[in-house]
Amino acid sequence: MDYAALPTPQRIHKTIEAVKARGINAELVETKEDALTRIQAIIPEQAVVMTGGSVTLQQIGFEELLISGQHPWRNFKADLLAEKDPAKQSAMRRQGTLAEFYLGSVNALAETGELVFASGTGSQLPAYAYSSRNVIWVAGVQKITPTLDDALRRVRVYVLPLEDQRQKNFGNKIGSYIGRILIFEYEPAFLRRNLTLILVNQVLGF
Repeated sequence: MDYAALPTPQRIHKTIEAVKARGINAELVETKEDALTRIQAIIPEQAVVMTGGSVTLQQIGFEELLISGQHPWRNFKADLLAEKDPAKQSAMRRQGTLAEFYLGSVNALAETGELVFASGTGSQLPAYAYSSRNVIWVAGVQKITPTLDDALRRVRVYVLPLEDQRQKNFGNKIGSYIGRILIFEYEPAFLRRNLTLILVNQVLGF
């Protein structure tokens, strides 16, 4: 399977409808610039924003925008990184999972609507699964796979080796590993959360 290939419009449409049926807002934009514009339209002024580690958010320019300060939000990650006390920073990382808006990406998704997230420490997973009221995921459509089994296989045989090499290129001798996997199957309406998947019709991330 070519994990970097763009799917057909029919497969993209099928996936979007399947994701919506699982209680998640899903939409398609054509370019990474469109994705950034869409995010800016969704997040209101003065909102507290937190991000999980994401190559995709870097590629669309969202991380750069946050760092620049040229936005109307509170960048919680900037506050976290400014805290030098390890114990206090650890507490803030937990607090960050309660951020009003939490953004990240998905490692793989199935045409049947399941989203798959892999993480070493699991720090972003509480926000995705429950604690944040508003979650926005941005993903290139190449991450779509036919089935959930294929999505899990994509994470292990494709995403992990690429992320491992990326970490080692940054000087991290340990590299990358999978400590936890979240399979997101359904969001019940009574939780009153807003989950949005923005699919981009380009290759983004791994």
